[in-house]
Amino acid sequence: MEIMRVEDELVCTRRVPGLKQTSLRVLKNQGGALFVATDPVGVPPGKWVFTTSGSAARWAMPDPKVATDLTICGIIDHWEE
Repeated sequence: MEIMRVEDELVCTRRVPGLKQTSLRVLKNQGGALFVATDPVGVPPGKWVFTTSGSAARWAMPDPKVATDLTICGIIDHWEE
C-alpha cells in the first residue's frame, strides 16, 4: 500500500472493455510521480488516499474482473505531508 494525493479526475471516452465504466483518478505519490488509479470510493481532487497495487488492486474493486493494477482503497481523514 502507498499513500498518494488525488490530483484530478481522468475522463476517457474510449477505453479497453476490461476497464468497464470505472472512475479513474490521477494520483501523485510523495516523490512527485504521477499514476492513474481506479476509484471505487469516489474521491475528490486534493484528498489523500491509500492505494493497493498489483493483483490485490483487482480484489479491491467491487468487480475483480476490472483490469487494474492500482486501486484507491480509502480516503485518509488526517494526513500531513
